[in-house]
Amino acid sequence: MTQRDYAELWQRAPGGHLLLDDDGLITAVNATFTGWTGYTAEELLGTPFPKLLPIGDRVLYTTHSLPQLMVSGRIAEASVQVVGRDGSRHPALLSATRVSGPDGPETQLVLVDAQQRRRYEEELLAARRRAEESEARITRAEAELAELVHHDSLTGLLNRPGLLRALHDRLGAARADRGDGAVPTVLFIDLDGFKTVNDDLGHASGDELLQVVARRIRSASRAGADVARFAGDEFVVLDDVTPSGAARVADRLLDLLAEPVVLQGVEVVVTASVGICSAEVPASGPDAAELVLRRADNAMYRAKAQGSGRWTAHRPGDSDPGADRLVLLEQLRSGIRQGQLRVFYQPRLHLPTGRLSGVEALVRWEHPTRGLLQPGAFIDAAEQSGIIRELGAWVLAEAVEQAVRWDATGGPAGLQVAVNLSARQLADTDLVPLVARTLARAGLPAARLVLEITETALMSDPDAALRSLQALKELGVLLAVDDFGTGFSSFTYLKRFPVDELKIDRSFVTGMTTDPGDHAIVASCVHLAHAMGLVAVAEGVESAAECDALRALGADQAQGYFFSRPVPADDMPLPIVVA
Repeated sequence: MTQRDYAELWQRAPGGHLLLDDDGLITAVNATFTGWTGYTAEELLGTPFPKLLPIGDRVLYTTHSLPQLMVSGRIAEASVQVVGRDGSRHPALLSATRVSGPDGPETQLVLVDAQQRRRYEEELLAARRRAEESEARITRAEAELAELVHHDSLTGLLNRPGLLRALHDRLGAARADRGDGAVPTVLFIDLDGFKTVNDDLGHASGDELLQVVARRIRSASRAGADVARFAGDEFVVLDDVTPSGAARVADRLLDLLAEPVVLQGVEVVVTASVGICSAEVPASGPDAAELVLRRADNAMYRAKAQGSGRWTAHRPGDSDPGADRLVLLEQLRSGIRQGQLRVFYQPRLHLPTGRLSGVEALVRWEHPTRGLLQPGAFIDAAEQSGIIRELGAWVLAEAVEQAVRWDATGGPAGLQVAVNLSARQLADTDLVPLVARTLARAGLPAARLVLEITETALMSDPDAALRSLQALKELGVLLAVDDFGTGFSSFTYLKRFPVDELKIDRSFVTGMTTDPGDHAIVASCVHLAHAMGLVAVAEGVESAAECDALRALGADQAQGYFFSRPVPADDMPLPIVVA
């Protein structure tokens, strides 16, 4: 900033600014001060500052006292009145500081209009009050929002997210050494016959019944318990109780809920089934809360199976499909990391020549305690949990690399290798880049990879499937519709899909030599494939008669136990001879 810029800012400053020499004479004054007083700058220069004050104040501000106050470097502050040219008085707040001037030390006075300052202070105070009120409103709104997020709007009880939060908190705070045996316990409640009320009396009456049920569950629960509407006509009571205490709560719940409710003048009796599960303490891990809820839910279904108006508690050793699935998934994750997965290969034959044309890659899991597991034991769980992405990527890489190894080591060279894709993999945006990377890394030509997608997976979202298939097709890989005939595909969609093969489901092939209907279906599938310019592949061939029938129908390729079971890579090539 230049000296000129500084001078202009000094002149426009909101307060009155003056410079005094050591004799107390004004050496400089800004425009704000001259505007207050009505004097011109020329009239004020050389004037002793005290002359601008009322006579009674001049004694305090003599030409000697101001410099003396500044010698120590302290700031002098005071309330004064400045007398204007017309005799008017202007209350001001004065502060005096010692500064360095061009000709030596000077005293700088700054005078702020007292009335204006009071207005500023009042406005600042009002602004602070408004900010505090606004902050309080925001805090209240956040609290109300939290209530809405974690509470059910119909009953006012906790909703599922609210219940899970409460359960996580209780599990985290639970101690095994409480002494009274109380642990976090879930009572899972399902109404018996609620759908009938909804159907017969309408949803308004159903909502009214749910509100009555919510009040009764709350009244039957102990003080301090968390009560939630879990979903629909399912409710949960969460409390720290002993097993006997939980049983007493369940008995009270069943008694209260069995009392009649009058809806639209109609007396309705709706009973309930209750499942109880006490958490293991200490409980940890992200799935602990879900595990307790699932076990309570399973216990509730066991109670329901015994008849209405009952409760059942989960016991160690009870069948627990949900828990088994969690354990299975954790073991599968570990198995992938520890190299427990294996790929077996089932040969595919070219029927007109009887020669080996390709293989289908099929995953197996060499479980450390359960032995060699077939895909049916774990694929569905992997698909539902998302582990299928990691599992599928591993199988794809292993199969592609094995095809290249066979080429290099004198194995069955030039085979096509088929790999199955699940619906979740087909919807994965990384699928196409993954396939491209895998082929490039192994050095396998894209035309030797066949990706098999079930008819059901294709039809779950045909438009999205079409986009994925088109992108895969651009890579040069071949595409096959697996299990054809078991789904509900539209021929219009099928015509749009850029597929290369139709794989006829084994359920039709197995019965084609004994059931005219199955034979007709297989024949139709072969003719459809050829009409669309596709390769017809039959699955599940188990006899020479089926092989001959497929040849007679003009099927192109086949696989099944008649030729070979799936085998490890080291057992290929097989001496397959089909006359």
